[in-house]
This record gives sequence, structure tokens and C-alpha cells, in this order.
Amino acid sequence: MHLSYRTVIALSVIAGIATSGSAFAHGTMSKPSSRVYSCYQGNPENPTNPACAAAKTIGGAQPFYDWAGVNQANANGNHQAVVPDGELCSGGNSKYRGLDLNRSDWPTSPIHADSRGRYTFEFKAPAPHATREWKFYVTRDGWQPDSPLRWADLQEFCTVGNVPVSGDVYKLDCPLPKRSGQHIIYNTWQRSDSGGGFYTCADGRFE
Repeated sequence: MHLSYRTVIALSVIAGIATSGSAFAHGTMSKPSSRVYSCYQGNPENPTNPACAAAKTIGGAQPFYDWAGVNQANANGNHQAVVPDGELCSGGNSKYRGLDLNRSDWPTSPIHADSRGRYTFEFKAPAPHATREWKFYVTRDGWQPDSPLRWADLQEFCTVGNVPVSGDVYKLDCPLPKRSGQHIIYNTWQRSDSGGGFYTCADGRFE
């Protein structure tokens, strides 16, 4: 089959767009569901969740569709230097600033430890990358869900190195700290194949 010059050019452009899109799509926590992923799954154009609706008022619906892109390109593991207090859920990325709203009505996921006292987190990654490390944090006892999230509010509880991806999901097994009620699980993912760091903010109910 012989294709015309114009057809070849058109197909090349389409392929380039597809490749470019996947190259910049990286990932977010799907279990428990991150704020941005929950808002994406819950009707991004007309959110029924009031916190998602408020976030849409600030930044529109597009950040929800771009749920895999909460990142800093040159983090190089220096996450506290590139992500300021009060901007942790957006990863210091102004496009996602609606995720930093101080509210207690964000969508929440149930979280409970298995018989080993552990929990398997799932990070959905349409474009997998080599990993330097994953770090997990949880808000300290006494933290209030409608208050700004600062680094000092977080307690680190798990670090995981490079793990194989299963389909488009990384499964990350961690000991689960003892908490009760609503808390935030905060995760940083530092790639080893670039300086890019990715950030997820998941609201959970510890049971």
C-alpha cells in the first residue's frame, strides 16, 4: 500500500502527539485515591464533591484530566526545597493549586492494615519510569483536615526503592502507622532517570 506524502505527514504528526502525551503522563496514587484522581473519577466537568467543585472553580477541569502530572521537573530528591508549606498537595505546581484548599470534605478512602500490619499502596503510572525512591508520610495525630498541610505536619513511615511495574500499576508494600479518623497520606516519587519528582496527596479514613 502506497501512502501519499500528505498522509504520511499527517500520520507522523498524530504519532508525535500520542508519543508526546504519554511522555508527559507519569502517575498518581490510585489506592488510596489521590485528590486529583478522585476528582477526575467523580465527574471532572461537574464535580459532585464540594471540595472538587471548589478546586475546579480555581483551576478549571483540566488539572483533573491531567491527574498524572503533579510534579516538579528538577526536584532531584530535594522535595522540601521545591514544594513549599501549604502547597504540598499541588506539589508546588500552580496548575494544581486548587488541590491545596484547606477543607475537610475531600473524597476519602478507607485505609486499614492487613494481618501483618501492612498496606499495599497502588500507584497508577501510564508512563513508568526508573525509580530512585518512594517515600510515604502520614499527618501527625492532632492534625486537623481543614488546616494547611506543612512538612512539619507529616511523619515519614515508609521508604521503598525501585520496584517492577505490574501493567500500569506499582504495588508498594509498607507497614501502616497507627492512626484513627481522617488523615492525609502524602507520597513523593523520585525518578532515577531524571530529576523529576512526583507528589500525591490522598485523604484517608483509618479504620
